[in-house]
Parts: sequence; structure tokens; C-alpha cells
Amino acid sequence: MFKGCFTAIVTPFRKGEIDEENFRGLIQFQLEKGVDGIVPCGTTGESPTLSYEEHKRIIQITLEEVKGKVPVIAGTGSNSTREAEELTLYAKEAGADAALVITPYYNKPTQKGMEIHYKKLAEIGLPIIIYNVPSRTGVNIHPSTVGKLSKVKNIIGIKEASGSMDQISSIISCVDPEFEVFSGDDSLTLPILSLGGVGVISVLSNLLPGEVTQMVRAWLEGDYQKAKELHYKLYPLFKAMFIETNPIPVKTAMAKLNMIPKEWRPPLSEMEKENEERLEKVMADSGLI
Repeated sequence: MFKGCFTAIVTPFRKGEIDEENFRGLIQFQLEKGVDGIVPCGTTGESPTLSYEEHKRIIQITLEEVKGKVPVIAGTGSNSTREAEELTLYAKEAGADAALVITPYYNKPTQKGMEIHYKKLAEIGLPIIIYNVPSRTGVNIHPSTVGKLSKVKNIIGIKEASGSMDQISSIISCVDPEFEVFSGDDSLTLPILSLGGVGVISVLSNLLPGEVTQMVRAWLEGDYQKAKELHYKLYPLFKAMFIETNPIPVKTAMAKLNMIPKEWRPPLSEMEKENEERLEKVMADSGLI
């Protein structure tokens, strides 16, 4: 159903409030550069600090700007199943194409608990993509659990950010053939594609949507040499986006290119000076500044 490069789009702020005008411009930039889809209200969009009203507004604006040109996969996860249901139902009613749902964080559910969580959300009727990022949530959804969930109607894929290629191999070996695996780590996108993944939900594509999209498409179309060349060209930037906690580096880089104000919501803060200097060097070496 979905494949390619999907941008985990940032949420721009101005004086503490959502910068709606700027956000619309970012979406148009993504569309102009040919990205395969938009993912609002993910980690990169600072979803933990959005109110429910803001969360819904971001989804609404995204759908208004995209106008069906590419799929919109709305972040709707929560560590409360009830809250995730509310957001997922809203995304469905608003017209999103799918929901990206993070594994419940902090309360550390068991594998059985996560299975119950996702099955409950699947009943809403919107396609669900599981989001596994143990470094943030404190839990790892096991390949065997993903295998079970892949057989549930409306659970269609996973964004895998465990960093374990063995885990990704295990997932692909046990899920239904139609189940889609997306990279959740830009620097691991090419290896994941080589194992059978179908794309990436990307941070760097906020800056370079065309280039990241070209890399993924090249691989999917069988031009492996071009895909490898683009991977190694982009690799320093892939890594630079995680010098500090995402989305601090990518928003810093975007601000340097005058794409957005240099602003986050607390508890996120500006980069440490030495890290910002490292980021600037990578950007300069890559020809961005």
C-alpha cells in the first residue's frame, strides 16, 4: 500500500505557538520535491508537547495542503490505549490514509499488552503502522508479536527503529508477505531495503526530500549502484541529524537554511555549542551552507 520516502515532518513554532503559515510552506516544499508521503505528529514533529487540539490541527492542516497528492500517515500513538483511540479515530474521520502508532511508552507493557493495544486500535478501521523505537519508549516489540499482529486486519506495517538488523530480518521472516517494513533510522535505510524493507520514515528528508526519495526509489527500481552512491553521499548528514536528540539537530539545520524559526518546545533546547559546530561542518562539507 505504501512505499518510498515518507517525511516525518517537523512542527515549526513561533513564540511558543504552532507556526501554521510556515508549516503549510514546508508541506508544499515536500510535495514540490516529490516525496512519497508526509507523516505529521511523529517524534520529529514534537508530538509529546502538542495538546490534543494542536495534534488534531496539525493533522488537519497536513490533509488540507496535501489534497490527496500523496498519502498522509498521521502519528496517533500514546501510552494510553484510550488516548490513542481518540487520536486514531480523529485521523480516520479527517481523511488520513494511515496512522503511525508508537509502542506504549513509560508504562512498559508486556508483549501481550502491546498485542491487545494494537488489536484495539485496528478495530477503528484505519490502516495501522506500528512504530518501534525502544531507545525512547523503554519497550521493544518482539518479532514474534509483530508476526501475530501482521495477520490482523488493518495492521499493515512497522516503522523499525530498534537499530538491530537481526531484529528486522526476524520480522520480515515471520510476517505476512504484504506487511510493510519501513526504516526508522535514516542511516540504516539502505540495509533495511536490502533485507526487504519498502521505504523510510525520514528525518533528513525535511532538509533534502528529493535526494532521500531518489535513494529509496533507485533501490526499489533496481538501480542499486545509484542507491549506494546516494547513501554514501547522504550518510554524514544522516548521522548528523542525531548528534543530539531528534528533532533538535534537524530543526537547527533548517533554521540555518532559513526554513523555520529556531525554536522548540521545552523540555527540548538549543544544541550545545560544540555539537552545533559539528553540525555546521557536516552541512558545509555537504554543500548545504
